[in-house]
Amino acid sequence: MGPCKSSVFILILHLLEGALSNSLIQLNNNGYEGIVIAIDPNVPEDETLIQQIKDMVTQASPYLFEATGKRFYFKNVAILIPETWKTKADYVRPKLETYKNADVLVAESTLPDGDEPYTEHIGKCGDKGERIHLTPNFLAGKKLKEYGPQGRAFVHEWAHLRWGVFDEYNNDEKFYLSNGRIQAVRCSVGITGKIGVNKCQGGSCYTGKCTFDKTTGLYKKGCEFIPHSQQTEKASIMFAQHVDAVVEFCTEQNHNKEAPNMQNTKCNLRSTWEVIRDSEDFKKTTPTTTQPPNPTFSLLQIGQRIVCLVLDKSGSMATGNRLNRLNQAGQLFLLQIIELRSWVGMVTFDSAAHVQSELIQINSGSDRDTLTKRLPTAASGGTSICSGLRSAFTVIKKKYPTDGSEIVLLTDGEDNTISGCFNEVKQSGAIIHTVALGPSAARELEELSKMTGGLRTYASDQVQNNGLIDAFGALSSGNGAVSQRSIQLESKGSTLQNSQWMNGTVIVDSTVGKDTLFLVTWTTQPPQILLWDPSGQKQDGFVVDKNTKMAFLQIPGIAKVGTWKYSLQASSQTLTLTVTSRASSATLPPITVTSKMNKDTGKFPSPMIVYANIRQGASPILRASVTALIESENGKTVTLELLDNGAGADAAKDDGVYSRYFTTYDTNGRYSVKVRALGGVNPVRRRAIPQQSGVMYVPGWIENDEIQWNPPRPEIEDDVQRKQVCFSRTSSGGSFVASGVPNAPIPDLFPPCQITDLKAEIHGHSLINLTWTAPGDDYDHGTAHKYIIRISTSILDLRDKFNESLQVNTTALIPKEANSEEVFLFKPENITFENGTDLFIAIQAVDKVDLKSEISNIARVSLFIPPQTPPETPSPDETSAPCPNISINSTIPGIHILKIMWKWIGELQLSIG
Repeated sequence: MGPCKSSVFILILHLLEGALSNSLIQLNNNGYEGIVIAIDPNVPEDETLIQQIKDMVTQASPYLFEATGKRFYFKNVAILIPETWKTKADYVRPKLETYKNADVLVAESTLPDGDEPYTEHIGKCGDKGERIHLTPNFLAGKKLKEYGPQGRAFVHEWAHLRWGVFDEYNNDEKFYLSNGRIQAVRCSVGITGKIGVNKCQGGSCYTGKCTFDKTTGLYKKGCEFIPHSQQTEKASIMFAQHVDAVVEFCTEQNHNKEAPNMQNTKCNLRSTWEVIRDSEDFKKTTPTTTQPPNPTFSLLQIGQRIVCLVLDKSGSMATGNRLNRLNQAGQLFLLQIIELRSWVGMVTFDSAAHVQSELIQINSGSDRDTLTKRLPTAASGGTSICSGLRSAFTVIKKKYPTDGSEIVLLTDGEDNTISGCFNEVKQSGAIIHTVALGPSAARELEELSKMTGGLRTYASDQVQNNGLIDAFGALSSGNGAVSQRSIQLESKGSTLQNSQWMNGTVIVDSTVGKDTLFLVTWTTQPPQILLWDPSGQKQDGFVVDKNTKMAFLQIPGIAKVGTWKYSLQASSQTLTLTVTSRASSATLPPITVTSKMNKDTGKFPSPMIVYANIRQGASPILRASVTALIESENGKTVTLELLDNGAGADAAKDDGVYSRYFTTYDTNGRYSVKVRALGGVNPVRRRAIPQQSGVMYVPGWIENDEIQWNPPRPEIEDDVQRKQVCFSRTSSGGSFVASGVPNAPIPDLFPPCQITDLKAEIHGHSLINLTWTAPGDDYDHGTAHKYIIRISTSILDLRDKFNESLQVNTTALIPKEANSEEVFLFKPENITFENGTDLFIAIQAVDKVDLKSEISNIARVSLFIPPQTPPETPSPDETSAPCPNISINSTIPGIHILKIMWKWIGELQLSIG
């Protein structure tokens, strides 16, 4: 690498630096621009929905402005309208806006009573979320009582999406003990309310009394805290934005640091405002005294897909069979990936551009065949990428504006002049997907994808990894209905010797099977190809193309559900097998796998995180076997098992997002990512709304000093919904660029990852039982060397003065391998631990070179020793006797257990205010 190329590489790394996000949102003079709200193609046409979206954002903007101290407001929003809706004069074609980069998705819920607004948030505290999910019912105001005004709920979700904060309520643990008193989980503690139980019998419901659990010191399940409608406290939006008086986020001054909620667990006890204050948005703005204008809206309607292939045929493409591999991948794209009624053109380039095909609409197999015959067959000349791009713009403009069109750019060569057309690319409104082939492909490619919202991929010269076919296989539409998109079921390769066999199976599940294609490629001679369907019937009819060295079989109709078996035999050559399909039905959502990295670039020794999101519609698929294959420019492939265990890199357990840290860098440059997912190990379909990232379901409200109840929130019944799902999928996770990797031997600079799921329980009256998921020696890989456990009666002292807090003897605690369950029982010593004591515990892991993890989440135990049962005495009938109305000066629900008469200890009704 020469000095010129090196400096360009450093520049591109700087341009790409930051979290990987396809969002088009920009913050300009305190106003958010480029917000994309997409209406799902399956939503029935309803023009009022568009106005409801406008109303929600318009109501939300001043609420956001005041809540953030006059810093932020919503400036302009694009509403993406499905292609199937009627066209209108004020609907225009999108530019870079697609369903894939939409910030908000409006879709019908696939689950009963699934109208809860929520945000996909797969990262850590402060990391941006993925997407907000809303339903037409919510937007229409049909869920006002359950979630409050739409505009306020949208601001709640915006805080998840943009600033990476978490919720301050807890559906699973609604009360906790603090200094011997029962507290409601809320923020701030100044929020007042009542408690009660919604009891229903014989078709009628009434407010029952909260039952006290003598063993835990808390209320039994079913007890709810209902805030008063009138409050003097103004925070917090992440707890109860539905309350009229709540107009602020919790701050450092009023934040409830003891509440067992996700904000405290994930954000190290910091308030939501502290996290917002640390965001890039906050750092580059100052409050404004000018009242912001109302948001403006643009209405964009999806049109037919327009794609132009821009393919490198320079002399270097003759190296390592690259041109033939391009033909194989190009044929897959044209025969299978590109959707019907799409328009496709083709340009090749060397030192100049050559139009191989003007735009052709794909209406039949003959149209596809026409295009495959235009793929390049000879390589020569230099590399002029800008010539290819400019020619593609010309091809598209002959029929359509370039706005919203797509260009697939493949190159294996360097081009020092590529930045000369950056401005033209920006002005075109076209989306550019880049495929970097081999180690010398121009380093600026990633910037083209980044500036236009395109997909970036990398394919090495290792044919058996099938990288080039995977790259083209990932180019399904970002705008069509999911039922129309191509889904990759399998992608495998192997180098065979001496008449060896490559044997395997592919699962066709009931959610796919339409347009199923089996594609086999080879490097020298046609192999023997054997394929059997699930009934054991041998499949014949492969179309063999000896020139391109590939054969394919398209299964007519819907492929049989079950396990398909294949056997490929060859000698001294490399074979690959690719299987793609589409949804079997427009009404049955297919199982999909979406994979990505957390960032565009990895700077050694900062780890990368790989994610795989597996869903059927809105429902996550659990307990799948998921692996990531990460290949460097050196050709080295690392295999990672991805986990959905809520530990290490994984943000939440059982949410269908599988994650893992990547630390095994071996060189600088590009790395490709591919994910394989297999079902069959009893996955579970359940509600897809993680509790830590959605608006709270309001159990009821207070009217005339009485609790008025909403219908109970639907319970998750995993045991009822348990169902085995056998499936196989592969997914391209794109590529990333690594820098700062030292020469071998690479030093150990990776500490154990932070423990994020520490839990504590009291055994008896003096023992504490801890459980957590073991970290590794290097983040979540290997085995840590030792643990440091410290305790304190002050939660802030433990957080801020961990090294000065009392250390627990862990001599007998030997760390297990990463991702194992750890259990440790100890008795607190040298600390007062008596009835009513709150004790806080945290752990730090240490590796073999004395690198230490971040301090874990802080677990708490509250010692509650119930008084001995008093002698039995006559008591009034509790079913008819009034419950005492206990007046407490504090606004916090509390009970001094020993002061309450035992005849009322079973059922207590508190009036808090």
